[in-house]
Amino acid sequence: MLYWIAPYLTELWGPFRLFSSHMMLLAAGTLTGGLVIWSLLPRLWNRLPTDRGKRLAADGGQVSAGKPTGAGLLLALLLVPVIALFVPMGIWEFGTVVFLYLSMLFGYLDDSSSLPWGEFKKGALDLAVALGAAYCLYRGHGSYVWLPFFKQAIDIPLAVYVPGAAALLWFTMNATNCSDGVDGLAGSLTLLSLFALAGLLYGVIGYRPIADYLLIPHNPDGARWAILVATMAGSLAGYLWHNAEPSRVLMGDAGSRLLGMLVGVAVLVAGNPFLIVVVSPVVLVNGGTGLFKLILLRMFRRIGFDVRPPHTLTPEAASRQHVLIKMLHSVRFPLHDHCRKNMRWSNAQVLMRFVLIQSFLTPLLFVILVKIR
Repeated sequence: MLYWIAPYLTELWGPFRLFSSHMMLLAAGTLTGGLVIWSLLPRLWNRLPTDRGKRLAADGGQVSAGKPTGAGLLLALLLVPVIALFVPMGIWEFGTVVFLYLSMLFGYLDDSSSLPWGEFKKGALDLAVALGAAYCLYRGHGSYVWLPFFKQAIDIPLAVYVPGAAALLWFTMNATNCSDGVDGLAGSLTLLSLFALAGLLYGVIGYRPIADYLLIPHNPDGARWAILVATMAGSLAGYLWHNAEPSRVLMGDAGSRLLGMLVGVAVLVAGNPFLIVVVSPVVLVNGGTGLFKLILLRMFRRIGFDVRPPHTLTPEAASRQHVLIKMLHSVRFPLHDHCRKNMRWSNAQVLMRFVLIQSFLTPLLFVILVKIR
């Protein structure tokens, strides 16, 4: 709103022209979002449902049991006036944000349900909001993508863009959700991703001289999306203040799905789906490999193989099990559970080492992605 009324306010007082600056709005939105969540979240989280624990977690799932969960709902609701104030949006950007909030709402309803939703129901709802967001992105920003080894952007038809973009959004939502198992882990990794994407959208995609120099298509709306991404990142930082180990509140599916989908949306706005590997490498490996393992085991089970964990079988049955199934069961997924249970890392070690790995990989992978064009 400030962006649109800045010309009128400037007539009253000259310094109000700063509200027409994307950089000013980005900085103000990030700071305001962080302060709002940091200050108001502790006053409201007692109204949230409590976590039931995760039975399959490496620690038995009882460390988080009883803590307020679903804080993603509060983050999203408290950010509504901040987004309205600082983020300039058109109709299709607004539509995309609506679907972002729907992903949060479905996650919260699952968090608060007395009986957890089934995988099919959650997956179908995730796919529905992903398809809606992908369509809004197509209508609002076109269907071009820039890819490695191609100097010119490639135009993708609607029938290909929307399903492909929806698949990316669905995957980022669920990979981020799977990474949410150590205090501060999913939030810290996503915070790195969001700040990297905000910088890319503002300083590269949204700034023609640098975009032209790097042979990346310029998107004049990149700076506006950078404001939204940075504002969300600021609010996430305010949440992480209270989520540091030992956490006092959990984001739940409401937060992880919202943030994961936001990362995917920002990648699609940037115009290169491979950027998801650049900005979220650890999240994809940590959470995405767990999804891949689950799909493989279900495929093997449909074929007729015994996919039960070897330690639950008799020695004779375990010896007859396929070697690939044994290999899949030899590694715990998400990988943060493997690191804690099998490698004896503490939660603090998992968090610090995963953050360090992503911090080093993101700039390296970005340089590689740009140079191979």
